[in-house]
Amino acid sequence: MAGADGDEKLRREFNEWAEEGKGEEMERHHASIVEPTIAMMNLKPGERVLDLGCGAGWATRLLARQVAGGEHGQAIGLDISDEMIARARVSSKGVENAMYVWGSAQEIPWQEEYFDKVLSVESFYYYPDQSKVLEEVLRVLAPGGAAYILINLYTDNPYSLRWVDELKVQVHARSEAEYVEMMRQHGFEQVEARRVPDESPTPETYSGRWFKNAEELREFKRMGALLLVGRKKR
Repeated sequence: MAGADGDEKLRREFNEWAEEGKGEEMERHHASIVEPTIAMMNLKPGERVLDLGCGAGWATRLLARQVAGGEHGQAIGLDISDEMIARARVSSKGVENAMYVWGSAQEIPWQEEYFDKVLSVESFYYYPDQSKVLEEVLRVLAPGGAAYILINLYTDNPYSLRWVDELKVQVHARSEAEYVEMMRQHGFEQVEARRVPDESPTPETYSGRWFKNAEELREFKRMGALLLVGRKKR
């Protein structure tokens, strides 16, 4: 699954998610790891930031509030799902410095060296050509800019692999070390990997399908999401 065909499969799948309201559900599921990640980004008023794979736009709005002010402060949300973008635009009508664009992460529809920072939340493992996405992220980053890629699905956390077979589209499952090396190979500097534990409350009993019990869920959350950080050369 590559190129335009891969993007079309993703568009169809996430349009279905949008119709089922899953885009809005992501805020409830991921706010506990996204909020500390945004704090690590050290955003400043006036910065330009891209939310890559923005879904229904909830994280874009958080970014927009952080960079509001200054001459250029703006958050752009990009997603392959036109239905997600439509929902994000409706939900963000009151946020003047948030803008949403339909497009592919493998061909970001934006000019070179524009963004100070790029955030990608729980989307990078879906992209058919991850190398191309990294090339595009580096292209649109300003010199000295930084990319923050947050993913819950990586091989160092075996619990996260349980839902791979349930997804209707192919995903990449790589290790922390593989991702760090990949970013370095594609021109990012000062590459590092961090863990972002999910510190949201865990119920005493677990009745879902992905974990045997609450203790497994707690362990999954303790291992945390993988945050990859890399900078573009000044």
